[in-house]
Amino acid sequence: MSTSLAQMLDRTFGHPRGLLGRFGGLAMERGNAATELRVVELASIEAGETVLVVGPGPGVGLQAAAERAARAIGVDPSSEMIARSRRRCGDKVELRSGTADSTGEPDESVDVVLSVNNVQLWEDRAAGFTELFRVLRPGGRLLLSSHEKWLPVSRHELADETAAAGFTDLQTWTWDPPGLGASLAAQLRAVKPTT
Repeated sequence: MSTSLAQMLDRTFGHPRGLLGRFGGLAMERGNAATELRVVELASIEAGETVLVVGPGPGVGLQAAAERAARAIGVDPSSEMIARSRRRCGDKVELRSGTADSTGEPDESVDVVLSVNNVQLWEDRAAGFTELFRVLRPGGRLLLSSHEKWLPVSRHELADETAAAGFTDLQTWTWDPPGLGASLAAQLRAVKPTT
């Protein structure tokens, strides 16, 4: 991939900003909505739980999580996406700058971590999985979804990386989101062991 194309994609989807970032936000809002809602549903969030959404983008999944959880937190490296999430979710959520490997959350402070179409943007997946393992309470669960074609490794290798961070009860599958032009999603569920 050329440097200019990589910079344009980063400006549109990785760290959205400016006109390209606004376009990326709209594309994510429309293109990811069904997958975000599905991941929130699969998480089986309970009323007393705390949910951390890594890379909430325009906030579709974050808003759905906030409707179910006692506390919903979104971390995103893009001030553009934080602003979009804030407009969508209002004061029902906590939003701050952050990434998978730098969430700003204390040890064992969340019950569920969700991330949709974001893992392929992590600069260091091993550090990201280690951080998410750290912030989850024992018995907490991680649910990830990504366009399979954009993953830098297979979903099975992604599961191996998750296991290397300490997660257990790993499941991985594909899901075909509804909508014209939607691409196959690789999805993963993992649990932080209780002992």
